[in-house]
Amino acid sequence: QVQLVESGGGLVQAGGSLRLSCAASGRTLSSYVMGWFRQAPGKEREFVASIRWSGGSTSYADSVKGRFTISRDNAKNTVYLQMNSLKPEDTAVYYCAGRQSYGTIWRHWGQGTQVTVSS
Repeated sequence: QVQLVESGGGLVQAGGSLRLSCAASGRTLSSYVMGWFRQAPGKEREFVASIRWSGGSTSYADSVKGRFTISRDNAKNTVYLQMNSLKPEDTAVYYCAGRQSYGTIWRHWGQGTQVTVSS
């Protein structure tokens, strides 16, 4: 079982930056894809970005391309989401998630961290 713990959320002004962290424990992640999702009030949870642990290939939602960067630190078993040029519409609870690289179901989720962008 994989345990995920997010940190790094907070309040920031529009145009500012934040870096979210997701510390993983329980097993090695070499066969996993790690991702970030977000859910704004009254909206469905949506995909933000993902990274394949082995090889490091990444994928982004169109709404964050060019502003957000997902990365991982193998030694720390941690995934990061660097968020730049933040907009009020980025306000949401951000969740870290993991799935097996050969599957499609995101089985492992963190508790979420709040990101609020003020205008």
